Amino acid sequence: MESGLSFSAADLAQTRFAVSPMWEVVTSYRILVGRPDSAPHRRWAAQVQPRIARAGLDRGWLAMLIPAHGGYLADFLNPSPAGPFPTLDAELDAIRRTPAEQVRNDLAKLAREGEPGPRAGLLHEDPPAALRKVADEIETYWELALAPYWARIQHVLEADVFHRARQVAEHGSARVLSELHETVRWDDGTLRLVRRHCSISRDQAGSGLLLVPSVFAWPRVLTRSVHPDPPQLAYPAKGFGAVWEPRTADATEAVAAVLGRSRTLLLTELDTPASTTQLAAHCGLSAAGVSQHLIALRNAGLVTAHRSGRSVLYARTAVADQLLNP
Repeated sequence: MESGLSFSAADLAQTRFAVSPMWEVVTSYRILVGRPDSAPHRRWAAQVQPRIARAGLDRGWLAMLIPAHGGYLADFLNPSPAGPFPTLDAELDAIRRTPAEQVRNDLAKLAREGEPGPRAGLLHEDPPAALRKVADEIETYWELALAPYWARIQHVLEADVFHRARQVAEHGSARVLSELHETVRWDDGTLRLVRRHCSISRDQAGSGLLLVPSVFAWPRVLTRSVHPDPPQLAYPAKGFGAVWEPRTADATEAVAAVLGRSRTLLLTELDTPASTTQLAAHCGLSAAGVSQHLIALRNAGLVTAHRSGRSVLYARTAVADQLLNP
């Protein structure tokens, strides 16, 4: 199957890139419920899946709106970003404001692919109230599944945007569009998508094109076409496969000379987000000592804290990554 998106000069001029937290939500959730053993993300899924199950997020609103079988997912979950780097809060605000007509249209499409479940009736009857619940569940999912890892995910996504922007400046849009994915090619003013389960065409959406790199989209590209928004194409970000690889610590000795060995040890352990108790056990330190060190590291912008049920997970920031991997 092949579909095509025609381009005028104005469409090319309005083609832009954006990093979207919500695209990472929907693509990562689909991996957890459908392909948790996916090779590039197996390490992340093994850590996150138990948290999601304990919170009941494997059978809530997201389970209805993002079916595991890999077909259609609700378009209103991916509103068109206003700028290149929207926050999750901004995208959730847009989701809460989704017109009732679009919500019901999306529900009808989901129903054509399978029984959407009892929550679909609640969403159909009172979209504003149900959308608030959807947004609340997304916030919980974000805190458990993505926030502890966001620094490294965001680094890959932003690096992809800057790389593609340079390529556009040096070689033009046509070449960059042809290099996004093996199923995407530029052909005489038309962007063609081959071997896809859904289509993308200009009559389904507005002008321009929004290109969204994603760590979790692999091995496919995903599209959104909702008029009058520009069509969206989410594609695997350059370097996505290295996101979960353990980081080396070549600069450990130099960092330890500044921060001390205990705090440097904690930073290296935080290649995987962990709680105070876990860090104390792994590092051979007291829980009280670990807590004091984490407070200092957090105040210095080297770690972040994220609530996970009754415990708190600490994660290394991008600044700390740079210290350990110069």
